[in-house]
Amino acid sequence: MKIINWALIFIVIILPFSIRNHLQSIEQEHTQEQIVLYDGAVRAAVQDAAFSLRLNEDQKMESRYESGKKIRANKERAIEAFYQTLFNNVGIGEDEVAQGVLKRYIPVLAVVDYDGLWIYTSDSFMNKDGEKENRQVWRSKMPFAYADNLGNSVSFTLDDYVYAYDAGDKQWFEGKREDVAAQVNYGIPILNDPDKFDQIRRTTIIDVVQSNLEHYINSYNQYARSLGIGYTFTLPRIDQEEWNNTIDDVGVLSFIQGMPIGSNYYNNYALGGSRLVKRTAIYGYIRDGVKIYYRESDHYGGTIIEKFTSEREAALAGYFPGTR
Repeated sequence: MKIINWALIFIVIILPFSIRNHLQSIEQEHTQEQIVLYDGAVRAAVQDAAFSLRLNEDQKMESRYESGKKIRANKERAIEAFYQTLFNNVGIGEDEVAQGVLKRYIPVLAVVDYDGLWIYTSDSFMNKDGEKENRQVWRSKMPFAYADNLGNSVSFTLDDYVYAYDAGDKQWFEGKREDVAAQVNYGIPILNDPDKFDQIRRTTIIDVVQSNLEHYINSYNQYARSLGIGYTFTLPRIDQEEWNNTIDDVGVLSFIQGMPIGSNYYNNYALGGSRLVKRTAIYGYIRDGVKIYYRESDHYGGTIIEKFTSEREAALAGYFPGTR
């Protein structure tokens, strides 16, 4: 058999595999680009949402409390900011159909308020026309409540302010831990030990957040199935350090799960505290003829060519992340 014939046979056998591998490589590259895009969009969305928690219509509410953590959380503004930033950053700011599709993969949004947890998730009800309707609504606020074996109960906050019920006196007290401890006649043991108080306070708040998130994410599966989504939504594993950071301040938690990207599913969550949010400037430079960008905190010594509000904005302008 002539060499040309062997070559043709080789091409016929190898070419399909080569094409398939090339297409898979392209798909993987596109998938990775989408993941990076959504990671940045989710982070930006939850940061904007957390920042918006402090934006009250009545500016007097901003500083009326003694505690820096005790704010009047503007949860409606936060949700609006979350979706607006998310949609704009993934390029569907004007596409209501695409927005509706993306929302299907967001089982819950949560606001950790000063004295309780708010959950924003889908619910079914009958509208004024007697038709069944499903839309996202706020669930009732869940307090950070604790009860001891003596019948006493304490509602915690994100600091040492408490709402306590003395079972012996059958009275409610309110104030800082040490002040309430001095007022109750029969005593509430955990109020007398600052270290134990803080340990139980943190554990209680995390338990309230975890249990409610798990409940509402699991409950979302029934609605998801009615939309034809076969993915099973579950509370992702979040390490203890992140949970502790979550309850240090009023903030927002968001979850995106089961969204098809290529042959994979996109799953992510983001946590953002209202006082921890700072919009870091992104600076663009030219180095060796290449457009690069650095965060303001990196203190790169070149001449600033352009300034951006996000890394995505810099990337869209043709800049690449700089390295030392």
